[in-house]
Amino acid sequence: MLQLRDAKPEDETDFRRLWQGFLDGYGLTLPPGVTTFTWARLMDPGNALTARLALQDGVPQGFAIHQHHPSTWVLGDDGYLEDLFVAEAARGKGLGRALIEDLIAIGRARGWRRLYWLTEIENQTARRLYDQYCENDGHIRYRMTL
Repeated sequence: MLQLRDAKPEDETDFRRLWQGFLDGYGLTLPPGVTTFTWARLMDPGNALTARLALQDGVPQGFAIHQHHPSTWVLGDDGYLEDLFVAEAARGKGLGRALIEDLIAIGRARGWRRLYWLTEIENQTARRLYDQYCENDGHIRYRMTL
């Protein structure tokens, strides 16, 4: 049975397992303090960053980390899906789609005007899912480390 809900403090071990899978998928290593800081932000009700979990038979198997922010392009806020991940063993069962649909419903209920996300141009698996929702808008991201 699939369940979607906000992450709770007791989900930290499962989140860290999934987060490591996410990082491994991109061949990334982060200092442990970054993961600890991220988890603390996700658990802080005063922080805009939120994690939704997809649980399969009661076990967290995926997450959608998102936030909303004001926009200069619409009368209202935008929602930003920052990170989406489903554990390899749970892929192909609709969890990624369910997490996106969940954020669409949350955004509509909260009056967001748009939902957007990024993915690597070569991530064909993710793009097959994302292309079912909308076309990419042709933007290229520039990111400077400060």
